[in-house]
Order: sequence, then C-alpha cells, then structure tokens
Amino acid sequence: MPATTPETGPASDRTNTGPSRRRGLAAGVAAYVLWGATPGFWALVDQAGAVEILAHRLAWTLVLMALVCLLLGRLSALRGLGPRRWALIAVAAILIAVNWGVYIYAVLTERVIEVSLGYYINPLLSVLLGVMVLGERLRRMQWIALGVAVVAVLVVTLDYGRLPVIALVVASSFAVYGLLKKTVPLDSLNSLTAESMVLAPFAVAYLVWLQVTGAATFLVDGPLHSALLVAAGPVTALPLLLFGFAAQRIPLTVMGMLQYLAPTLQLLWAVLIAHEPMPVSRWIGFALVWLALAVFSIDAMRTARRAGAPTPDAATAARRQTESTVSRPDQL
Repeated sequence: MPATTPETGPASDRTNTGPSRRRGLAAGVAAYVLWGATPGFWALVDQAGAVEILAHRLAWTLVLMALVCLLLGRLSALRGLGPRRWALIAVAAILIAVNWGVYIYAVLTERVIEVSLGYYINPLLSVLLGVMVLGERLRRMQWIALGVAVVAVLVVTLDYGRLPVIALVVASSFAVYGLLKKTVPLDSLNSLTAESMVLAPFAVAYLVWLQVTGAATFLVDGPLHSALLVAAGPVTALPLLLFGFAAQRIPLTVMGMLQYLAPTLQLLWAVLIAHEPMPVSRWIGFALVWLALAVFSIDAMRTARRAGAPTPDAATAARRQTESTVSRPDQL
C-alpha cells in the first residue's frame, strides 16, 4: 500500500511526475534560500537583543504553527503522546532553543561566518553521532570526509586562536536534535508545534517580565520593529512548510545537496554585506570543509545509485530521515 501523507494522498503519486518534482525542487530551493537569508532579518531587530528576539520567535512560532496544524487537522497527533515522548520533545526543544539563540547572537555580534561553518560541518557531525550512538558503520569515503573535516576545524581554530565555539555549538546542538527526532514519530509541522508548546510559556513569561520592568523593545521602539518581531513566527514557519512540501517530492540525495545553499548564503552575507574578516587562513579552513563535503556527497550519490530506486515505503522512510538530519530551520 503506497505511503500517504495528510496533505495530498499517496506519496508515490506526487514523486513520479515531472511537474511534481519541479515544484518540489523549487520549494526546496526557496526553503534553503530563505534560511540562508535569515541573518539579514535578525539584523533588522538587533536593538531587541538576542534573548528577547528568541523569546518572540518562540512565542509567535507557536501561535502560527498551532493555527496551521488546526486548519490542517494535524493537532490530533499530539494528543496520544505519552510522558516519555513529551520528555524527549522537551529535550529537543531545549536543543533547538540553544541552536536558535546562538544563531541570533552570532548575527547580532557579527560572527555569521562561524555559524555558516557550523551548518557546513553539521551533516558530518550527524554521521559521526550515528556511529557513536547508533552503532552505524561508515564507509571508507565517509571516514576520509570526517578526517578532512577534523583537519579543517583545526585550521580554523589556529586562525581564530581559539576553538570556533559558535560553529561547534550550532553543529552539535542540531546534530543531537536530529538524533532525538528519530525517536519521536512526528512530522515537521507537529514536531515544531510540540517543541514550541514546551518553550513558549517560558518565552511569554520572559516577555511579560520585560514589559513590566520597562526593558522590552516590543511596542516601544515603533510599530515597524514590533511588526518585525511578530514576523519571527512566519520567518520560522514558512521555510519549514516549503521544506516539508519539497521533501515529499524530490529524492533524499537532492535534498542533501540543497542543504548547502543555506550556509553558503550565510557566508556570502557575512563577507559581502556584514564585512566580517575572512583572511586567507580562514578560507583554507573552509576549503577543507568543502572538500570534505564533496567527498561525503559523492559517496552518498554513488551509494544511492548502487542501491537503485527505493520502494514507496522506503522512499517515505528516507524522507523522514531527511527531515531529522538534513539542515532545515527549525534550526535557522
């Protein structure tokens, strides 16, 4: 029996046609371009500070996602979750909040280059976690890619004169987040909604405290600023909706290649717009990361070709794995 999804029916019906794949590819590119452009958005509300921005992002994301899930009839999936799964969701929510908070902080302190490095090495770190936690075995090319990535981090460390902490926190928080997502049977919409439900009460309490103490910028620094803070919800949700649409219609290997669009755009924004310093030694470190990702991606494509076309059930499983391991923003 073909796999189905709540949106439009059998998954195989949507992935076997050229127009469907083209629409999926367009949605995937749009999702990653939007995620790559988010430094420009967070820079627009920099007077609020990273913590206030994060709190608004959490609160307005819950409002929007709850509305979307309600309209699509998707909230029922949350009712049957037991205490253990809610505990895992809570841990995942904390990890994604750390990821978001560090990302916003990096934008406000002009350290987006480190963020882009973190999202470049995230897929490799996810593979390493699979070995350490799930007992997965790596192919030789994957080991080579990981080795090159380690050398790249060492080169960047020498360049900075310190560990690239932001890059490592961004990469590790999302890698562990992706690992946890494998244990909770929720799609991306319900997952983000559930995580927002865990975090939003704390975010709202913090925002109320800011308003009471007079430290808030919301409703104080002008209507445009307030509107932009509210827009943090759609900025978070829209790429996720596009990602979900794309992941159901194009192959896993294509999604895996598209994920590098976001950190590439972040890097370009940091260098060309924010004018963050990028000496030759740092370029060398990034070149090594790109080499590692090229080896990793070529190996993945060769393995996919040898495996042949998956069955509909296998394709659905692959899409679910993509949502938990491919860079997407609920992380950005």
